[in-house]
This record gives sequence, structure tokens and C-alpha cells, in this order.
Amino acid sequence: MVFLNPTSQSKTLAKQTTKQRGDDAEEAALQFLQQQGLRLLHRNYRTPGRGGGEIDLILQESDSTVVFVEVRKRTLSRFGGALGSVSAIKQRRIVFAARFYLLRWQHLPPARFDVIAWEPQGMIWVKAAFDSSN
Repeated sequence: MVFLNPTSQSKTLAKQTTKQRGDDAEEAALQFLQQQGLRLLHRNYRTPGRGGGEIDLILQESDSTVVFVEVRKRTLSRFGGALGSVSAIKQRRIVFAARFYLLRWQHLPPARFDVIAWEPQGMIWVKAAFDSSN
């Protein structure tokens, strides 16, 4: 788990909608992950039809590991904060979407599920936050 200090992102919270704050958190997470050497494959991937899943970011490590990233932002840490908001149901939907995404691959790469959580104290990056058995 990587914990980083708050950024200037928190200075404009009052003027933004929840959607805008989420989009900004996702963009900052993407920039951070790219600085760590990951390459963007897909953003906001959705499975077709109702009841499917959505994945905020799909990236690839230099060793070919595909990384499915859920980005969460909470301005308050009540009720478990951003990390606690990635429920078992949300994890199952992400895994479902990841399986659907990987159907198009001829050879399955190694994969993992990370969470980037923006808490009031800063950003937390949890590598392998959950697995496909959930």
C-alpha cells in the first residue's frame, strides 16, 4: 500500500459537483500510475447490457500484468471512507467486467485488481486489493 500526502486537488472541492470531483480524482490517479510506469489500455470500460460492471482504469505494467483499477474519492472518512466503499458487490462487478474485457485477448496475461482511494489525508494505492475469487 502506498500512502501519499494530499495534493492541491482538495482546494477546489467546494465549487465542484461529485461527478467533477470523481473525474478529477480519476485523472490524478491515472497521472500517478503513468508516472509509476504503467501504460493506459482503457478508461471507463463498461460491459454491454444491464447489470454489468464498469472499470475506471485498465493499465498494463512493464511485465505485461494487466491492472484493473477502481478509483474512489471521499471527502469524509465516515462509514469506512473511500477504501471501505469498495464493497464485495462492487468487487464482483469489477471482476465480471475484467473477465469480459479479457475475453478478447488471445493469451491471458497476469492480472490484478488495485484500488486508488482518495481519503481526506491523501491518496492510498492498494495493489492487489482483492482478487477474482470474490
